[in-house]
Amino acid sequence: MIHPLSDVQSANIGEDTRVWQFVVILPKAEIGNNCNICSHCFIENDVKIGDNVTIKCGVYLWDGITIEDNVQIGPNVSFTNDKYPRAKRPFELQKTLIKKNASIGVGSIILGGVTIGENAMIGAGSVVTKDIPANELWFGNPAIFVRKIEEI
Repeated sequence: MIHPLSDVQSANIGEDTRVWQFVVILPKAEIGNNCNICSHCFIENDVKIGDNVTIKCGVYLWDGITIEDNVQIGPNVSFTNDKYPRAKRPFELQKTLIKKNASIGVGSIILGGVTIGENAMIGAGSVVTKDIPANELWFGNPAIFVRKIEEI
């Protein structure tokens, strides 16, 4: 389902994926099967999203972001891809990887160039400045290790 008030320019949208109103998806973006892209999201060209991913309202995914399967991105999570942003100047694209089954809480900020490991959880409002290992809960500004996450 692609809502008529969205602007989906990509043909690379998987089966049973739902794209809600006021979403913009650029032509080269790739989105897997059974995803839910909630309203007011923006997905740039060099973005890859796996299967069964939920991206809540107000999330912008910039070039260089890869999200693997079964990931939950909370509302208003902010991503970056430029370490030293300056208007109208070339920059070195920082690639970000969110691994399988990870969950990022509402309002978190994910700096460019980090990897969030499999099954990791980022608490609401956290600022992630470095790689997060698999199966760990991190929280705060900057995000710090809280505890291991046991298998579900």
